[in-house]
Amino acid sequence: MTLSETAEKAIAAYGGQDLWKNAASVETEVSASGLAFILKRRPYFRHSRMTMDAHRPFCRFSPIGNRPGITGVLDGGDVRLENERGQVVSERRNARSYFKPGRRLFVWDDLDMSYFANYASWNYFTLPALLMNEGIEWRESGPGLLLARFPDAIPTHSREQEFRFDLRTGLLIQHDYTADIISPLAKASNVVLKHAANSSGLVYPSERLVTPRSPKGNPLRGPVLIHLELHDYRVMCR
Repeated sequence: MTLSETAEKAIAAYGGQDLWKNAASVETEVSASGLAFILKRRPYFRHSRMTMDAHRPFCRFSPIGNRPGITGVLDGGDVRLENERGQVVSERRNARSYFKPGRRLFVWDDLDMSYFANYASWNYFTLPALLMNEGIEWRESGPGLLLARFPDAIPTHSREQEFRFDLRTGLLIQHDYTADIISPLAKASNVVLKHAANSSGLVYPSERLVTPRSPKGNPLRGPVLIHLELHDYRVMCR
């Protein structure tokens, strides 16, 4: 596929095309808090461990809730819960179809959170690979701006999203979307506050802040929907 100038610079900033073409998985440790957890009556994530496929929507998140031995797994559009022995204790096919008006406006269970947290994290943390994904339509709409249209096969916040990159470094600055499974009105800006480098020198976004987006498209100062921190980040190659 032909990459735009912005995409090429971003991929180079996050390790380069060779790394991401040969990447098998991404491993990270994450903490997250904010109003989105409170509204859905969910516990915060505190140093949860994640492992995800670098090129297809498959992701494991442990622990996904209050029970330390329960892992939430996303496999395409399906989700399941596994115990510490890897046994399936609950599952839900076509998980997105369950997010309709009703109970989920007020409370999410572990399967609901498994879908949301896993697909969102997979989208965020495999971004360089996403830029090379031929199923996603990428269009450069301005200096440092990429518009993405996602296919139905990829679980994500909304079909159309915007990514803003630093013109000098190529690093991600802001990611705008609508969290459709929460509400068509849940227009959010995911702003990267900090970058860090792991022990091998690989740079990654280490702290993010998600807030509502104004009618003009600017991130508001609050309320803080999600505050996200990565404590570790590794790309495992084939």
